[in-house]
Amino acid sequence: MVLRSEILVNKNVLPTKEQALPGRETAMTLPEKHFVFKDTPLLGPFFEDVDFAIFGLGCFWGAERRFWQREGVVSTVVGYAGGFTPNPTYEEVCSGLTGHAEVVLVVYDKAKVSYEGLLAMFWELHNPTQGMRQGNDIGTQYRSAIYTTTPAQRAAAEASRQGYEAALRAKGYPVITTEIKDAPEFYFAEDYHQQYLAKNPGGYCGLGGTGVSCQIGTGVAA
Repeated sequence: MVLRSEILVNKNVLPTKEQALPGRETAMTLPEKHFVFKDTPLLGPFFEDVDFAIFGLGCFWGAERRFWQREGVVSTVVGYAGGFTPNPTYEEVCSGLTGHAEVVLVVYDKAKVSYEGLLAMFWELHNPTQGMRQGNDIGTQYRSAIYTTTPAQRAAAEASRQGYEAALRAKGYPVITTEIKDAPEFYFAEDYHQQYLAKNPGGYCGLGGTGVSCQIGTGVAA
């Protein structure tokens, strides 16, 4: 049996359900309004015809900022998904003992931006070939992930991965390691993480793409 202390030494190893921290029943308390979209309720209700997308592409601070800057996005929330521990704290996720990835929940107006458009952003904003890391951020929480909320999203995500992987391989990159799964339970991150780089403009942003553009469904590198 692998001990928790051993997993702490190697944060590139996902824990099993039995090894994961127990967590808690109480969810994080969030503000009612989005810090950037001042009059917008963070979690709805929304007047637009919206849908939801969940992406993990490394540290969620910089990722959230790029998505709230996208026209057609009406709200964003950062949190944790893909692991075992219910309602984890940031410190617990950082320990490598929850199995969660840092993710961004993107609420978007379907009349103004497509899911495919958000997928193209996702691929281009980070390096999806790095496994359990993103740049200098190392550990399972920084893995690349797409958690889909509908069968149509799952099909679009799989198709985009195939096309973008061909584009990356043409430029000498290895295979994509992005995890694509139906959306698991999404747990809200603490209030201070929400819209962090709007509250702290000089804060850390570890995003770094490959420079290879994503042309959805074509696999063409540019």
